[in-house]
Amino acid sequence: MELIISIFIFALSSSITPGPNTVMIMASGLNHGIKNSLPHVFGICFGFPIMVILLGLGLGFIFEKYTFLHEIIKIAGVLYLLFLAYKISTSAKASFKSKKAKAMTFVQAFIFQWLNPKAWVVAAGAISAYTNSAENIYAQVFLIAFIFFIVAFPSVFVWLIFGSKLKKVLKNTKHHRIFNYTMGFLLFLSILPIINELLLKYII
Repeated sequence: MELIISIFIFALSSSITPGPNTVMIMASGLNHGIKNSLPHVFGICFGFPIMVILLGLGLGFIFEKYTFLHEIIKIAGVLYLLFLAYKISTSAKASFKSKKAKAMTFVQAFIFQWLNPKAWVVAAGAISAYTNSAENIYAQVFLIAFIFFIVAFPSVFVWLIFGSKLKKVLKNTKHHRIFNYTMGFLLFLSILPIINELLLKYII
């Protein structure tokens, strides 16, 4: 029970605090509304626990053996997040009303977890901190993933609802654009440590 409580606290704190997922779902709530953002929500809530399971059951070993694969995914993730930060920053006020503008799909949000630097850190941290080689590794990994699955829904919905409520406040085009600029900047800040790491490793 103590272990479950510890995992729950870790999962809640890491899921509800700002990061690429929370910033993007809040922006989606504002620009697309709750209903249109639901596939995005489910993509996060199902995608991350499955990522935990796959990492816990051996994929992490593959990335440790072939580190270049992890590096490629990390670089692709950073580039994709920079693109998303730009798209969010340049979204117009009427974007949530536009037929051309679409919220992220379930599959896109599901796959995005593998491009999310915070997701990698949290998943790897949970597996290394809350598994014991003396116990059944499969049971432990599935327990961690299940707790993250339960915690994900309320954590993500809090940010989605908050974003959707802002729609009533940000009726002014200028205010709406300031919000989108802010969200894009926050998304950029969330991956800045990864960018610095890559620069130090490959350029500087």
